Amino acid sequence: MRVGVARETAQGERRVALVPETAGKLAAAGFEVVVEPGAGAAASFPDDAYREAGVTLGSPWDADVVVKVRKPDEGEVARLRDGQLLIAFLDPLADRDGVERLEARGVVAFAMESIPRITRAQPMDALSSQATVGGYKSALLAAEHLPRFFPMLMTAAGTVPPAKVLVIGAGVAGLQALATARRLGAVVTGFDVRPVVREQIESLGANWLDLGVSGAEAEGGYARELTPAEMQAQQEALEARIAEFDVVITTAAVPGRAAPKIIPASAVKAMRPGSVIVDLAAETGGNCELTAPGEIVERDGVTLIGLTNLPSTMPYHASMLYSRNVQALLLHLAPGGQLSLDWSDEITAGTCVTTKKEAAPA
Repeated sequence: MRVGVARETAQGERRVALVPETAGKLAAAGFEVVVEPGAGAAASFPDDAYREAGVTLGSPWDADVVVKVRKPDEGEVARLRDGQLLIAFLDPLADRDGVERLEARGVVAFAMESIPRITRAQPMDALSSQATVGGYKSALLAAEHLPRFFPMLMTAAGTVPPAKVLVIGAGVAGLQALATARRLGAVVTGFDVRPVVREQIESLGANWLDLGVSGAEAEGGYARELTPAEMQAQQEALEARIAEFDVVITTAAVPGRAAPKIIPASAVKAMRPGSVIVDLAAETGGNCELTAPGEIVERDGVTLIGLTNLPSTMPYHASMLYSRNVQALLLHLAPGGQLSLDWSDEITAGTCVTTKKEAAPA
């Protein structure tokens, strides 16, 4: 089976779908791997590193399967052929037009965000691997923009108290943000509408913020969306407590939906000047009412960081982790380098978003 690694063309995207390490392992496992020249350059993986790994440089578009990070643009879709496999983040819940374009071309498309959250699929879970990067980077951004130290310092000029950091949402990104902020020396507190994650938050040495608002866990481990009454109660509770913190990092997301607004403008206004909010949900509209997606802005003396695609700002390790996810999926779909699509398998059927009609699962 021939695997083509395409160079990313989306603005600001610096990751690559396969790094030399995993490309070489796939070649040793029976795959033929061809990498588009320059595909890994922005992630600090030069062409020579791929050559040394034993893979070929050339056009990826004639391969049996094309692997990417971001979904293909219209020009790239036009280069795909009937029956060809595609693996990438495809945003199938929000970008139906893009999925329909792939379907019209007869492409057998596998969306990395659709990997089932089951134990045996964990090595393929790209959402989690990239959320790890985003959560880590969010704490660094907070520390960079906060005009205060994160750790407590005892100096000849006196003692400097530690910063207080609140992380809202205890998924993979939130837990990584908590852990990183604590490593930087801050006093950290976590909150999630799922009471079941309190133990995970406290296991990291963080405090639990009890707002008196809790919700059930939805299918796949995500929080279900709060009812209007619960949302109002949460906003009121946050507004009463949020001014206690120097930094707030928000990570709340609902798949296929706009990010829930959990920090109203009034809560931002109540924060001390110089405080920082890092909104990891900015790509789907943001958890804060005042977030400007893609931008860093100041509102009422508070810095709001709404940067999107944080994993791309750390492309080396983000690519390495994503590459291992893609490798695991390829080995699942084509053991020994021979394609074998088992539509009765939960991973294969759950991840595939378009198929050839004659190959469609029953």
